[in-house]
Amino acid sequence: MKKTLNFIGKSKIFFGISLTIIAIGLICNIIFGTTLNIQFKGGTIITYNFVGEIDEEALQDTIQKATPDHTVTFTITKDIMNNTEDEDAYTVAVEFSGNESVETELQTSITNTLIETFPENNFEYAETNSVEASMGLNFLLKCLTAVAIASILMVVYVTFRFKRIGGLSAGVMALVALFHDVAMIYFLYVIFRMPIDSNFIAVVLMILGYSLNDTIVIYDRVREERRLADKNASLTDIFNKSASAVMPRTIATSITTLVAIGTVYVVAVVFNLNSVQSFALPMMIGIVSGCYSSLCIAGPLWVAWNNRKAKAE
Repeated sequence: MKKTLNFIGKSKIFFGISLTIIAIGLICNIIFGTTLNIQFKGGTIITYNFVGEIDEEALQDTIQKATPDHTVTFTITKDIMNNTEDEDAYTVAVEFSGNESVETELQTSITNTLIETFPENNFEYAETNSVEASMGLNFLLKCLTAVAIASILMVVYVTFRFKRIGGLSAGVMALVALFHDVAMIYFLYVIFRMPIDSNFIAVVLMILGYSLNDTIVIYDRVREERRLADKNASLTDIFNKSASAVMPRTIATSITTLVAIGTVYVVAVVFNLNSVQSFALPMMIGIVSGCYSSLCIAGPLWVAWNNRKAKAE
C-alpha cells in the first residue's frame, strides 16, 4: 500500500514558502526595479564581429567613453557559425536605449575606437538596427492580452470539465496557481536583473500550459477518488490520497523536462548564448514552480474553499 502524504496538513508551510519568495521578489522589485529589453523601450543596436577573448570591463569603458552622452549596454555572443579553427569568433551587440537615433558620425567613431583600442581582436562593423518603443509596447500589450484570454479560457475549461468536484473553485484555484508560477518567473528576472524581453512572454505562455496540465492531472485523480470513496470521506483525505498517487508521475515528468532544459542551458553557458540562457533558466524555475503549485497551492486552496463552503451551508 502506497504511503499517503499529508499535503493539506502542511498547507500553511507551503503557503508560507510561497509568500516569503513573493515578499523577497517584491522587495527586490522596489530596490532594483524592472529592466525592459530594448525591444520594449526602443533604441538602436549596433552589431560588431570580433575574434579572441576580450576584457568586458575594458570594452564597457571604451564604448562608454566614446559615447559619453548615451547610456550603453552590450551583449557578447559566441558566433558559432563563423568560428574558425584557430581562434574563437564572437558578436557584440551594443545597445543604445531611447527614441533618438544614433548618428552616423557616432557609429563611425565607435567603430574606429574599437579597432584602435583592441587591434588584436579584429573588430568589424556588421549592422545597425533601430527599434521603436511603440512597436515593442504594442507587442507587449498583445502578449499580455493573449495571456489574459488564455487564463480566462483555462478557468472556463476546468470549470466545465470538473463540475463534480466544484468546477468553479477548481478553475479559480488553478488560475491562482498559474499566477503563482508567473510571479516566480517574473521575480527571477527581477532578482537576477534580467531584462524583460520576448523570451519572458514565451516562458510564461509555456509554463501556463505546463502548470495547468499538472493541475488537471491532480483534479482528474481527485474526481476519480471522490467517485470511489465513501460518502463520508473528507475532501482532505481524498486530496491527500490523490496527490500522493500522482506525485511520482508529476515529479518524474518534471525531472525529465528539467534534464532536457538544463542541458540546453549548459550548452548556452558554454557557448555564451545569452538569448538561450535567458529562456532556459526561467523555464527551469517555471517547471519546478509549476510542479510545486499544482501539488501544494492549487489543491490545498481548493480543499479550503470547498470546506468553507460546506460549513456555510
